[in-house]
Amino acid sequence: MQKRELGRSSLEVSALGLGCMGMSMNYGPPQDRQEMMALLRSAVDRGTTFFDTAEVYGPFTNEELVGKALAPVRNQVVIATKFGFAIDPGSKERRGFDSRPDHIRQVAEASLKRLRTDVIDLFYQHRVDPSVPIEDVAGTVKDLVAEGKIRYSGLSEASAATIRRAHAVQPVCAVQSEYSLWARDPEAHVLPTCEELGIGFVPWSPLGQGFLTGKVRPDTKFGNDDVRSWFPRFAPEAMNANQSLIELLHRVAVLKHATPAQIALAWLLAKKPWIVPIPGTRRLERLEENMASADVDLTTDDLREIDDAASKIKVQGSRGTGHEHCG
Repeated sequence: MQKRELGRSSLEVSALGLGCMGMSMNYGPPQDRQEMMALLRSAVDRGTTFFDTAEVYGPFTNEELVGKALAPVRNQVVIATKFGFAIDPGSKERRGFDSRPDHIRQVAEASLKRLRTDVIDLFYQHRVDPSVPIEDVAGTVKDLVAEGKIRYSGLSEASAATIRRAHAVQPVCAVQSEYSLWARDPEAHVLPTCEELGIGFVPWSPLGQGFLTGKVRPDTKFGNDDVRSWFPRFAPEAMNANQSLIELLHRVAVLKHATPAQIALAWLLAKKPWIVPIPGTRRLERLEENMASADVDLTTDDLREIDDAASKIKVQGSRGTGHEHCG
């Protein structure tokens, strides 16, 4: 697996990481723990060094899974986790945002234990907390870095203005936001800001929650424990309207002897050398398919053709997750 540096941070990771959330939540029931541990270790064996989790995934169980699976190879991997939500200790339900300095410290200590590690490689604010100045958040993370509990600071779904304010207090290593051929919000302001400031960019859901693989059809039925059952973009009429994107990916895939998923990931990789997508999966064959996208060569002409064709396609349905891109 090729390596990439996240911006100018000196943090080097595999060109593609592994998003671990789906192993524990959001896409049906949690998967078998032993099977997911085996998958995580298989990812390491195949060259993946960048793993993404969060306290809210589960909650808590995903960090525990990742920590246990990667403990024997801890010195070979980079683990990213996140803070920023208030989680009820009894019901474990999410109760809004909480990025107060004391809470950030509590989350860091708890995450260190669940991850079975002495230091968190990359600590993201999961969502911007409108009630806590970002300078206070960045200052707390700066203190945690000084104490050796955190190596690098990150932000998720933050606007360009918020990124600048945080970066002025504590250098931001990476910004994580949804980004793919059907979710291109970051292109207007966030990506240029990252490039200017030397910040890496980590697209989550780079395969459009599975839609861009071409394997999710308009007649696909999602269970109540699958977030796609209520995301507007996965309503049947929206999926029908968005098939043009799949047709575009299929056309390019045939020419490149690849799959639509590999073209969607290769498109991101070709955009900037400091972009590191983190597709999630629960199956070994999909992991191997995703990793092989790093070997798909998209030329400047290929990118131009894809972008020109995609610009003519109006994606239907809003995406189902909160963001602060326009803030």
